[in-house]
Amino acid sequence: MKIIFPELTTNPIVKEACQSFPDTEFIPADNLDHAAKILKDNQADSIITGIDYPTRDVILAFKEHIPLKSDYFSSCFICEKNDQILAIADGGVIKQPTKEQLFTITEDTAKTFQTFTGEQPRIAMLSYSTYGSGGKNPDLEKIDFVIAKIKQTHPDWLTDGEMQLDAAVNPQVANKKTPNSPLQGSANILITPDLNSGNILYKSLEQFGGYTIAGPIIQGFTIPLADLSRGSTVKDIILTIKVILKQLKKE
Repeated sequence: MKIIFPELTTNPIVKEACQSFPDTEFIPADNLDHAAKILKDNQADSIITGIDYPTRDVILAFKEHIPLKSDYFSSCFICEKNDQILAIADGGVIKQPTKEQLFTITEDTAKTFQTFTGEQPRIAMLSYSTYGSGGKNPDLEKIDFVIAKIKQTHPDWLTDGEMQLDAAVNPQVANKKTPNSPLQGSANILITPDLNSGNILYKSLEQFGGYTIAGPIIQGFTIPLADLSRGSTVKDIILTIKVILKQLKKE
């Protein structure tokens, strides 16, 4: 496998992380456009970048040179701590998703998670309330649309909502708030209603929860891509490379 890392020769954190993968060839690039062009010319299999570039610049370079395979592109984060792995979306790209965008975010994130872990997706559509307990919410229509469509297109996935975070991941709380939920407080994919909540959630896990974070993993393009947070650590980059390699091997 060949992965382009524009910051390979300039960032010591990137250099250290790449040393953990002696069987993978990492290719430097002069800038984001150069990296995208190398990929477009079939001289590499993927790009991981972003530790020294803003997300906006990364996405613009990807959009200019790489075609889409989904209706929309989005992002997810793979969060790992001990033996627990969670996926969170969208915390990096789509600010206020429509119901169609939210469905694509959910579907692509579940596929990313399943490819990396081999586990059944257990998807919680998050909100400030559970099953409408907080009153009318404009996001409820979108969530109901996504749940219905996921059940139709992926009946083997477990999907429920809307629900608060504690009901999604804590079996004791779920027993009180959502006793009939198929998730039973064991969600492994957390879909947030907007970019604000998604970004805050993943950074909270990172900064306060001690999770290692891969990504953002950029979804929806014909090639697996990643846009690192500029606060990424060596462990974060190593996990990101592992996620991208799993996606490449599947293809």
